[in-house]
Amino acid sequence: MERVHNFNAGPAVLPEEVLREAQSDLFNYKGMGLSVMEMSHRSKEYEAIINEARNAAKRIYGLGDDWDVLFLHGGASLQFLMVPLNFIPEGKVANYIHTGVWSKKAMAEVKKLNKPLHIAASSEDKSFSYIPKNYQLSDNPAYLHITTNNTIYGTEWKTDPDVPEGIPLIADMSSNFMSKPIDINKYSLIYAGAQKNVGPAGCAVVLVKKDFLATAAANLPSMLDYQIHAKNGSMYNTPPCFTIYMVGLVMKWIENYGGLAMIEQNNKAKAKYIYDAIDASNGFYRGTVIPEYRSLMNITFRLPNEELEALFISEAKKNGMIGLKGHRDVGGCRASCYNALPLNAAYDLAEFMKNFQKQNG
Repeated sequence: MERVHNFNAGPAVLPEEVLREAQSDLFNYKGMGLSVMEMSHRSKEYEAIINEARNAAKRIYGLGDDWDVLFLHGGASLQFLMVPLNFIPEGKVANYIHTGVWSKKAMAEVKKLNKPLHIAASSEDKSFSYIPKNYQLSDNPAYLHITTNNTIYGTEWKTDPDVPEGIPLIADMSSNFMSKPIDINKYSLIYAGAQKNVGPAGCAVVLVKKDFLATAAANLPSMLDYQIHAKNGSMYNTPPCFTIYMVGLVMKWIENYGGLAMIEQNNKAKAKYIYDAIDASNGFYRGTVIPEYRSLMNITFRLPNEELEALFISEAKKNGMIGLKGHRDVGGCRASCYNALPLNAAYDLAEFMKNFQKQNG
């Protein structure tokens, strides 16, 4: 069966080469006579799997020994809780830049902990259609938290923000993790749910500077304590073994592709096909984001009415393109163009959009 063009926002498309290797290992891992899903996480074979995934993440981002890489349960949503629980000491204030649904959910966890919270900037005034260029920190900031790509509204930070010296920068990079080069040294902690760009669902990847990790609160519940996870090599309890194995394979694929610079080049080419189709449609397709803040990962747009949007999604599916329905909170259409989406998928969607307009415009 021919594979469809998968524009789902997550879980999302995975590289075909990775799926084929996993297919083989699923039944008989490296001639061991058992599945990669069946082996003990305490075995030397699994230790090699998780170490290689950790080392691949370090190679891709150029991380030195002053960084740790963790693979944790709970996805990014658990990180919304773990970050403020670990890193807001007495007398300090959590600072967040509010750019959509996921930053709102992250801030909600701070409030549930009864920790002090300051919104340093927000784009809610224009329906989250842009990224604030300026922000105002509170007194005694514990950290500044940003969401680097907004899956639902389709905005993306184009540059890594500058923060005053001594203020940790924390980022939820779930939907553009490993999609482009970044200035990694501006950050103290980065987290990302795996299921967008680097694997299936079931794991959060956390990159954290060791000196920042050392400032985490003590005497926390064990499963919510970053330091415990780091001391145990992400194996304080049984980790999400298969997801970590898949993450390692995807990271190997990223390296073989040419690293983040080549990945970004391909992502820009894919996004250009679709944004060009939107911009050339004379308003038949209407982008929801101010152009300079458009995401390379999640392309959001509307058609003249909801009936046409439903027809567009239905006809696209008949033509082998799935996952184009916008998030339930905002409606419309969304094409998620993560790393593993082939270039020809974006081209085919752009051509479909042109033909659909001719027939229905």
